[in-house]
Amino acid sequence: MNNKKLTMRIKIALVTGASSGIGRATALRLAQEGYQLILCGRRKEALDELTKELPADCKTHQLCFDVSDKDAVFAAIKSLPKDFTSIDLLVNNAGNAHGLDAFQEAPLADYDAMIDSNVKGLIYVSKAVLPLMLDRNTGHIINIGSTAAKEVYPNGSVYCASKAAVDSITKGMQLDLNKTDIKVGAIHPGLVQTSFSEVRFKGDQEKAAKVYQGFQALKAEDIADIIAFIVSRPYHVNIADLVVMPTAQANAVTVNKQP
Repeated sequence: MNNKKLTMRIKIALVTGASSGIGRATALRLAQEGYQLILCGRRKEALDELTKELPADCKTHQLCFDVSDKDAVFAAIKSLPKDFTSIDLLVNNAGNAHGLDAFQEAPLADYDAMIDSNVKGLIYVSKAVLPLMLDRNTGHIINIGSTAAKEVYPNGSVYCASKAAVDSITKGMQLDLNKTDIKVGAIHPGLVQTSFSEVRFKGDQEKAAKVYQGFQALKAEDIADIIAFIVSRPYHVNIADLVVMPTAQANAVTVNKQP
């Protein structure tokens, strides 16, 4: 690689699911590093609130769409102003979990929602953004997976399958883009205390809170710090596959919870 590649500093980052959780924390962290941001989410009011918290000199552009809507994804990326089309970093963060039921009891609507968002959404956004990177033969894609990608746990069959798909897609992208100068990697977090469990338990806050009781879970800011570290590595370094869990967590079902 030439010296220009080695010293390149990322200028523009597109973050999906930026309205809450890991996506929101990532946007705030990247802004601190001087990145310009394309903030993507379904709730404009939440993106507006996030924008207010960003440094005054952080140039931003908002895109409101649902990643599971293919036409909306491609239309949104196509609508980018010219000065936001040189995307250097894509953080595929948007995703969800719906329900924690046994396979034989879970409603198909829950499975459809997870596959549409976690798998199809990641594919749509990546396919829409990649041509902008390929035109310049440079870029970095980070997919947010889960420890669920690495092991299946009871009542999580399709959620785990959707995250295993993220893992496989990431590895496939690494192979297919190997002859380019585009880096691809994935972060697989364990238990992170965000609104994730509230969504999974469909607004049952008491049930969601119990998931994180008795131990110190990861925070969204922890994952954002990791992303900032990954993209600050020299050009020849690619952190391709990273699993991160709170100290109290040993695997998907083993957590050292104190009374």
